[in-house]
Parts: sequence; C-alpha cells; structure tokens
Amino acid sequence: MLLYIHGFNSSPLSDKGVLTRTYIEKHFPSLPFYQPQLPNCPAKAIELLCSIVERALGKGEKLRFLGSSLGGYFASYLAEKYGGKAVLINPAVKPYELMEELLGPQFNPYTEQGFEVTQEHQVWLKDYDTPAICNPDRFYVLLQTGDEVLVYQEAVNKYHCCKMTIEAGGNHSFVGYDEKLPQICHFLELTN
Repeated sequence: MLLYIHGFNSSPLSDKGVLTRTYIEKHFPSLPFYQPQLPNCPAKAIELLCSIVERALGKGEKLRFLGSSLGGYFASYLAEKYGGKAVLINPAVKPYELMEELLGPQFNPYTEQGFEVTQEHQVWLKDYDTPAICNPDRFYVLLQTGDEVLVYQEAVNKYHCCKMTIEAGGNHSFVGYDEKLPQICHFLELTN
C-alpha cells in the first residue's frame, strides 16, 4: 500500500496530491492507495493514519508512505513506529514550534473549513516527534533550498543519515515534483 499524507492546511486536492494520484493510477493501478483528508487536530489525524496503517498490516500489505511538509513529519512517525519505507518532501522537523505563529483561527482553502490552532495542538504534535531516526534505510528525503516555509537545513540535520536529494532554489511546494515521481516510486519499491 501507499499512504499519501498531505501537509498542514492542505488536501489530497493540492497539486502534489493530484499529481501523485494520477501517476499511481496510471502506473500502479492495482496498488492499494490511500490519500485521506486529514482532520485539523493532530491527535485525530494520527488516529486516522494509524487506523489505515493497521488495517493494511492486517491485510498483509507492505507499508509505504509519501508525506509532504507536516505530512512528512507524520510519515516519519509512522515509518519508525510500524516499519515500511517513507519518502518525505520538504518535511517539517519541529512543527510544534512553527505552530506558535499559527495559533488562532485558520481557513483551509481546499475544504473551505475554518478551524483553530491551539496550544494543545502543539503538545500533541510534540508527542509524535521522532527526534532521532533509528532506521535511516527506511527514508528518502527530498529538499529544496528555496523553501519559504521551512528551514531546509533542519531536515538536513535530522535526516543526515538517510538517502537525500537537495536541490538549489525551488520552494515549499517542491518545484518539479512530478519529475521525481519515478524515483520516488523506485525507492518505495512499488509494484502492481
């Protein structure tokens, strides 16, 4: 199975989400592919993601994760907890710190829902931290130095022992993401 995990205030309907779904449907049509809209509450998001993973494990499916930004943070937690391989696109490293600037009302342009980021969200996010990567062979990290949302060097420091691609320039959405999909799928050992 492949579980695509979108970032904060995003959706499976984001450009990366749509590109990923289209590519997987075309090249791996029989692969179980999960791409949930995550709840805004981190604890509920992890609960949903863990339930998908545990169902897949119950069916004997191989675990594969593809996470962007906050989704990369969640994918790290899941791959370390359950096993499997994970590709992280401009992953958040300490989102509980970033949330300080986002406390208060938010609006998701994809779901058109308003929600509130609270200090409790920060506490929950910290609960899912993987401060040290114990299984570096499980991870492939793609970074662009022009990320305007996250400091890419934080990810370099955290994932220094993992397979990594660092590109100059770009942005948080990862320019040229569609061109990376073949090597992402190769790392994840996708088959039909």
